[in-house]
Amino acid sequence: MFEQGIHLSPETYRDLDGTVQRLDVREPWEYDLARIPGAVLIPLGELADRVGELDPSRPVAAYCHHGTRSLYALRFLQGAGFKDLAHLAGGIDAYSRMDPTVPRY
Repeated sequence: MFEQGIHLSPETYRDLDGTVQRLDVREPWEYDLARIPGAVLIPLGELADRVGELDPSRPVAAYCHHGTRSLYALRFLQGAGFKDLAHLAGGIDAYSRMDPTVPRY
């Protein structure tokens, strides 16, 4: 699905279809401040213990605040056998600049 590489623009992330698992790897306090609808929250530090909550047969598109933690999440998921992976370049910060209904922090 992610033929153009692993870095998704905010517009592309917004327009993902329902087959993609949206993964938020930020901390709960960050999630409480701002979130993208439809994403499951699994903080990066819990991903190894909770990876079973994700379906490896479906694409995963991760995000964090600025994009660094989501890249680490993709590396972990790739090692766990996930194949179709991408992340939101610039994180939720970039997304909130595109969508003013998502607060910036």
